[in-house]
Amino acid sequence: MARKESTSLTEAELRLMNVLWDRGPSTVKDVLDALPAHPPLAYTTILTTLRILEDKGYLEHDKDGRAFLYKPRVPRDQARQSAVRQILSRFFEGSAEQLVLNLLKTEKLSSDELKSLRKLIKEAQ
Repeated sequence: MARKESTSLTEAELRLMNVLWDRGPSTVKDVLDALPAHPPLAYTTILTTLRILEDKGYLEHDKDGRAFLYKPRVPRDQARQSAVRQILSRFFEGSAEQLVLNLLKTEKLSSDELKSLRKLIKEAQ
């Protein structure tokens, strides 16, 4: 049986999406130039990954002369929300409470972060 295609972002895809969210429409060369030199990525690797992102619906492209300009179709916040929903579904049986409790138990939050969370909780009531 064929493996189901994933719509979530891999680490490599996320790196490229971050470049496009930060820079806006970019060519493959623009993306390559914006990435750190280590680990080095080949032009063809970036091109292939951008095409995969386009197939997944995260990107679209326009022709600019001989080059393609790739641009996000999905805003960063929407991608974040989708990722959180996937984590909730896969690891926390859909319970936002369990996710938040896990974060509070496992992550060291500053007093400012805790104050901000308390404020958000109060506003949500």
